[in-house]
Amino acid sequence: MDIFTHDWIGFFVIGFGTLFLIGEVLVNMRGLFALLGIGFITVYFGAYLEPGSFSLMIIIYFIGLLLIIIDGKIVNDGTLATLGLGSMITAVVLAAPNFNAGLYAVCGVLLGGIGSFFFLKVFKRRNMWSKMTLLDRLTNEEGYSSLSSEYEQLLNKTGKTLNDMRPVGTVGIDNKQYSAVSNGQWIEKGTHVKVIHVDGTRVVVEKIDGYADSEDDE
Repeated sequence: MDIFTHDWIGFFVIGFGTLFLIGEVLVNMRGLFALLGIGFITVYFGAYLEPGSFSLMIIIYFIGLLLIIIDGKIVNDGTLATLGLGSMITAVVLAAPNFNAGLYAVCGVLLGGIGSFFFLKVFKRRNMWSKMTLLDRLTNEEGYSSLSSEYEQLLNKTGKTLNDMRPVGTVGIDNKQYSAVSNGQWIEKGTHVKVIHVDGTRVVVEKIDGYADSEDDE
């Protein structure tokens, strides 16, 4: 194809391919963007590569795209996304006939990926992203609820201060340590206390007057 004798053409072909492929992941276009993206990517690699190399570069490119998706929705630390971006860039650079064409293709990948997020302002976001976000939120809420339930069971229990409370400190109750606050009192280390109030993970204690030293509720 004569048009591919121009180095800059790769910028547009790869740019649109990346734009539509990532766009299909972000918004629900019923596969239309995926087809367009695959079409552009296939044209780019097909124009420059022999059949054997073509298959290899296609695989490397789409592995990179898959890594970005996994990082965005599961891992969320940027490591896989960086590797994925590197994989996509490697594929388009190796396929390019010269340095300038490769540079244009790299710019296409970067700008296409960034541009795909503008689809979120126009088209409907995929439901799976909302479901995964909701699941993550529910998991966090369940964890907090479980923690709160454990703290609620401390109400009216007795223990011993593990350091001086002025008025914040640490108490030992049932062989576990909890951060607690006194009800305005300064309580010395080793003093027996009672939990008088629990609010979430906030534990309020008061000194037990006349508690026998021989007793130990830790």
